[in-house]
Amino acid sequence: MSKKVYIETLGCAMNTRDTEHIIAELQSKDDYELCDDAKSADLIMINTCSVREKPVNKLFSEIGVFNKIKKQSAKIGICGCTASHLGDEIFKRAPSVSFVLGARNVSKVSEAVKTEKFIDVSIDYDESNYAFDDFRTSMYKAYVNISIGCDKKCTYCIVPQTRGDEISIPAELIVQEARRAAKNGAKEIFLLGQNVNNYGRRFSTKRDSKIDFSDLLNMISEIEEVERIRFTSPHPLHMDDKFLETFANNPKVCKSMHMPLQSGSTHILEQMKRGYTKEWFLNRALKLRELVPDVSISTDIIVAFPGESDADFEDSMDVIEQVKFEQIFAFKYSARPLTEAANFENQVDKEIGSKRLQRLQSRQDEILDLISSSRKDKIYDVYFEELRNNGMVAGRSDNNALVQVEGGEELLGTTRKVLITNPRRLALYGELVK
Repeated sequence: MSKKVYIETLGCAMNTRDTEHIIAELQSKDDYELCDDAKSADLIMINTCSVREKPVNKLFSEIGVFNKIKKQSAKIGICGCTASHLGDEIFKRAPSVSFVLGARNVSKVSEAVKTEKFIDVSIDYDESNYAFDDFRTSMYKAYVNISIGCDKKCTYCIVPQTRGDEISIPAELIVQEARRAAKNGAKEIFLLGQNVNNYGRRFSTKRDSKIDFSDLLNMISEIEEVERIRFTSPHPLHMDDKFLETFANNPKVCKSMHMPLQSGSTHILEQMKRGYTKEWFLNRALKLRELVPDVSISTDIIVAFPGESDADFEDSMDVIEQVKFEQIFAFKYSARPLTEAANFENQVDKEIGSKRLQRLQSRQDEILDLISSSRKDKIYDVYFEELRNNGMVAGRSDNNALVQVEGGEELLGTTRKVLITNPRRLALYGELVK
């Protein structure tokens, strides 16, 4: 009889893909099967995030919850970014934990499960050439890692301290994985990396060819069964003309771009060590709108970074007004351990930060309402991939708008034209065009 594993995933899409890798390893090497009930599991794992403070606090709360409901013989394992930066402190704070596995050590999960109090949180371990067995949570979309780690030194970010230096995965492995996923029914390939458009900067072996991200996009688009290619996250610093033109001209590359701004103030960007200016970001964003008029641009913004003045914040608001982002992930600055900014002076008062965040989000809601209303009576090609409640099925347009229509399983994995009849801020509702 196979054993059961339950995994809770916190954080980003890269964590989602790491979870899929963990499941694949446990299935192939240890005869585990995935379950959705922690009470019946023989192994409970939490794949953690440490980008902000809230997910870290949630980790220990969740361990307490699982301790109360788990089978007496069940093990608890912690993996991911918080595992990387807390290490054996997790054992001290939560003695019931059986093993701790860092974000750079996913391929060692089989060894970890068999070894009581196993810990490996090394951030210089190289998994870039490791061929994981295949497991995917979706039949219709395939996440594919193209690099591991991050070479950027952003002063607010803990990721380089939890995922190590950036190494690109060999192109032949990426194309092979994408081709296998496509033949199994995934018409959309979603490429993942901390800075995807820095792809090719460093490989772990000299035999790997020197290609860049634009070349990789074109290689994957040559796979016949692949209909759509998405990716996250590109870095504004590396958005050269070749990249933007490849994005605009390759018909299989979906026309949605995540451009992490972080701040609209050149002064604050310097303090963050982002490597670009307000003017560079605006130049790239507006060129993108010129090349692809229907492009959807999303971004990340941190408000109340140490030393952010009223004028600095107004620069961020100015970028919002000029670009008109379709989506903004905005957060109040949260000091993270192992980062430079945690020791900066001029920390901004929390109340001021809350007011700035509220103002930014309120203005973004107004912009979204205008964007949504402009989509009424438009027709989009929608790739359906998820059943919803009340007889609805959901998918994404080429430019990443969430679209829902009445329907069932017969629509999953198909691309259909949809007339938008009821646009809302968070989703567009429509009817199939017959």
